[in-house]
Amino acid sequence: MTLAALLTIGLLTTGLPAHAQTAMSAVEFDGYTQGKTLYFNSGGVSYGVEEYLPNRRVRWAFLDGECKEGSWYASGEQICFEYDDGTGPQCWTFFQSADGLRARFQDDEPGGELYEAKQSSEPMLCLGPKIGV
Repeated sequence: MTLAALLTIGLLTTGLPAHAQTAMSAVEFDGYTQGKTLYFNSGGVSYGVEEYLPNRRVRWAFLDGECKEGSWYASGEQICFEYDDGTGPQCWTFFQSADGLRARFQDDEPGGELYEAKQSSEPMLCLGPKIGV
């Protein structure tokens, strides 16, 4: 096989869309995220940030500084998040690529995935509760 053919195969296999990849297991997801703060984008726009804490605890914000505490659990191939504010389970399928994580919400069609834009070992900055009128 020529070098050009090998490069083409390499580009095709690393550039597969999330729907053609294998979903991460809970063990793989935990191993990848534990102790990290991940920033997610959607369509080139900042979407949110999540900090992954011990014992499957998480902290989420839509980049407005208002954080929600919660936890995650596995449900089949999906990773489901429940937050302390009572918003019911939000389940995602996660895929690992050369560029980081990609996530597809529950039954969404492929193509609208969130993707990891940045990761940090620093904790999130959370603002206090809104006070006043």
